[in-house]
Amino acid sequence: MMSITVLTPGLLTTIQDIGRYGYQKYGVIVSGAMDSYDMRLSNIIIGNDENEGVLEITLIGPSLSIAKGNLIAITGADLSPTIDGKKVPMGRPIYLNEDCILKFGRCISGCRTYLSVAGGFDVPIFMGSKSTYLRAKLGGKDGRVLKKNDVLELGNKGELSLKIIEKLRQTSTEERFVFSKWYMKNYIMQNSEATDIRVFEDSQFENVTDKSIDDFFNLTFNVDTKSDRMGYRLNGPKIKLKENIEMISGEVSFGTIQIPPDGNPIILLADRGTSGGYPKIAHVVSCDLQKLVQLKPSDKVKFKKITLKEAEKLYLTREKYTEDLKRAVKLISI
Repeated sequence: MMSITVLTPGLLTTIQDIGRYGYQKYGVIVSGAMDSYDMRLSNIIIGNDENEGVLEITLIGPSLSIAKGNLIAITGADLSPTIDGKKVPMGRPIYLNEDCILKFGRCISGCRTYLSVAGGFDVPIFMGSKSTYLRAKLGGKDGRVLKKNDVLELGNKGELSLKIIEKLRQTSTEERFVFSKWYMKNYIMQNSEATDIRVFEDSQFENVTDKSIDDFFNLTFNVDTKSDRMGYRLNGPKIKLKENIEMISGEVSFGTIQIPPDGNPIILLADRGTSGGYPKIAHVVSCDLQKLVQLKPSDKVKFKKITLKEAEKLYLTREKYTEDLKRAVKLISI
């Protein structure tokens, strides 16, 4: 069985997939990849099931020893990946002709990189998911971040992955690794001013004062350094309600924007709780979650209001692209 050995673990490297759905009513959080879109794409372009577990790599990446014969892909943030010192292209399948060392270096853009391997990682499935939830120490590699000398066993490659490998081997050279000419465009871009994030109204939007609504959509917020996988805390204009609201805890989801008593918005993310008791004023559209979770501490963000119908249209357009990509990968491998 093939495996990957961790030489250095990086800042925060975990195994994540789409998440642990269906158990929130029992108090079990969803967790999963922060940037689930890039996670899915990294799997699709090497022939994996789109929800297969990948490595989520945050800001400072690991060094990994990967055996020859493996097929990998890297998507998301550009953390300057190299194989044996040579720059590695992102957003395309990469086949290793020899045993190689994959390293990540300086962060050029974004915050989180996703590394997929054909066959996925052979770790236990807990409640339908391989995702790591650090606070509860479950999923992934023993419920924790990767450590030096960890050995990650890999699963069996699927039929499509084997076809992609065969195509790449036909173009093989003396290089230690080969990659496809085709690639998936990387949309993670650095914005020196402020990243625009689209939102639609949530339950308590009408309870926000007119001035705070005006501030929310016209002024800039900074991502607080205390932010994590549970949520992004924002610093900026204080968001005030027309009156104090007595609330019981209610449903929340990835992208819910809550207003705690101090008036600083919190955007709930992958490791959010199963419910929340703060007023919910808006919700990030799913298509902009990718941009949001690629922001680093101190990065700036501005909010733009759209309708729920517009958000649904954006989602359908993106999913059509995903389905087109799946079909294209199958055709290319024939």
